[in-house]
Amino acid sequence: MSAAVHLMAKPIGPLCNLDCSYCFYLEKENLYPERTRFSMSDDVLRAYIAQNIAATDGPEVLFTWQGGEPMLRGLAFYQRAVAIQRELGGGKIIRNALQTNGTLLDDEWCAFLAGAGFTVGISVDGPRELHDAARVDKQGRPTFDAVMRGLALLRKYRIEFNVLVTVTRAVAAHPAEVYAFLRREGITHVQFNPVVERAPDVDEHAIGLTFARPGQVSHSRPKLAVTPHSVGAEQYGDFLIAIFNEWVRHDVGRIYVMNFEWALASFLGLPATVCLFAEDCGRALIVEHNGDVFSCDHFMYPEHKLGNLRDSDVATLAASPQQAAFGRAKSDLPDVCRECPVRFACHGECPKNRFAYTVDGKPGLNYLCPSYKKYFKHITQYMNAMAKLISHGQPAALIMEAFKGPLAVRVAAPNT
Repeated sequence: MSAAVHLMAKPIGPLCNLDCSYCFYLEKENLYPERTRFSMSDDVLRAYIAQNIAATDGPEVLFTWQGGEPMLRGLAFYQRAVAIQRELGGGKIIRNALQTNGTLLDDEWCAFLAGAGFTVGISVDGPRELHDAARVDKQGRPTFDAVMRGLALLRKYRIEFNVLVTVTRAVAAHPAEVYAFLRREGITHVQFNPVVERAPDVDEHAIGLTFARPGQVSHSRPKLAVTPHSVGAEQYGDFLIAIFNEWVRHDVGRIYVMNFEWALASFLGLPATVCLFAEDCGRALIVEHNGDVFSCDHFMYPEHKLGNLRDSDVATLAASPQQAAFGRAKSDLPDVCRECPVRFACHGECPKNRFAYTVDGKPGLNYLCPSYKKYFKHITQYMNAMAKLISHGQPAALIMEAFKGPLAVRVAAPNT
């Protein structure tokens, strides 16, 4: 396994203290019907840490902890994890990233996270009325206040954090309000993730699945029947454009929107820094609570199980023919995609969303294709200008000067 392979752990499986109506991972509990507990054992923890360190090239090793809600595994578990990392690190730099809903953060947790150097991702879907529409606890109670208390604690302990905004149909209808909220709260690092899910077929529903499997066309429902929370096929593009128009005029270099950073990398001709927009994939594996290794977070189904790290080597699983085929399949695109002028920035996005059809009836088109075409076309002139600035050794933030005069973007030549 090379450094390019990312192995994400699910130490509490799909268990969560919230009941977000759009969450695709909560249903995975039904894929382990014999389980009464979803806690990663210490032997699985040690195997995960040892194999991740041994199989990662380079001086740094990243450990990512997700769920469900990974904090449900308890503080003592992560204290043991850090101790094992130090024991087995072999001089490598160890980094930890925790993705949380933020409701369980307290002083004890934050003191540990700060001392151990964790980076924290915290989920906030915008202002109170948007956040609380879908992000509720198991009793249906709103969580906005609890999340904001967690956010305040992260600041108090000076923990590096970023905000994840899940873009549902409702959230996408209010880009100005969402971005104004993020600005008002002083958020400097943010990522927007679209919700795209389909209702299951009869056979999937029978085994307790709430959403259809990725890459499978529904035969009992209309081809593009998405769940009510799913963002519209063109709506997500409009949402990104509205936020981009504010960002490019006022916040370049001050607020880091990962969606725009990913795009800029493409316009600079750099390799994709996120699997969504890479030409192929297969380098973002997950380890479930019991050691099961799957091809991808969004493909956590029996047919995509690669093995178990207690009796298989993770490096071998990552290089297996099954996983290699999974990664190559991403580049299998309809002809219309191959001819698309923004293919270099999109590459068909995530295969899980490729359940739409081209105008001539060919399968494999990404549901969000109308959004990405519109979005990438809109940002092209600005991204080209920022790429030119960077190539001349100047900060991309200089693009904001263009909006103080004529709208045409002018890029000064480098000093000679």
